[in-house]
Amino acid sequence: MRTYDFTPLYRASVGFDRMASLLDRAMTADTATTYPPYNIEKLGENEYRISIAVAGFTDDELSIESRENAVVVTARKEETDERRTYLHRGIATRAFEKSFQLADHVQVTGARHADGMLHIELERQVPEALKPRRIEIAKGASAPALEGTSETVEA
Repeated sequence: MRTYDFTPLYRASVGFDRMASLLDRAMTADTATTYPPYNIEKLGENEYRISIAVAGFTDDELSIESRENAVVVTARKEETDERRTYLHRGIATRAFEKSFQLADHVQVTGARHADGMLHIELERQVPEALKPRRIEIAKGASAPALEGTSETVEA
C-alpha cells in the first residue's frame, strides 16, 4: 500500500491544516469500518442526506451530536435480561459510533428514524457576508464617496 507524506502541505500553506489533516486521516485509515451501512445523497444544490441502516435500534438507543465540522452518530443497545436462543442471528445490533466530517457552513437541519433507517438532513448555509455581491460602477468623472466619509475621490 502507498503512503503519502503531507508534511509539505503543512509547511507551504496557511489555513489549510484542517484539509491536510482530513486527507492524512483518510489516507492512513487501515481499518475503515463498514458497519453500519450508510448512504450519502446530494438532494439539491445545497441539501444533503446521510441515511444509516439502524435496524434493531430504537430512538432512545440512538444519539446524534453536531460538533464543529462533524456530525457523530452513536448507538448503544440496551441490555435485556431476556435470554433468547438464536438459530441464526443476522441482524447486528452492536454498539457503534460513526463520524462524518462536514464542509464549512454545512449544518444539520433535522433527523428522523423510520423503517430501520436513520436519516440526517444537512444543508449548506453560507453566511450573507461570504456570498458574492454586486458592486455598482459609478458613471461620470468622480467616484462615489467612501462609506463612512463625506469626501469624493476625483478621477
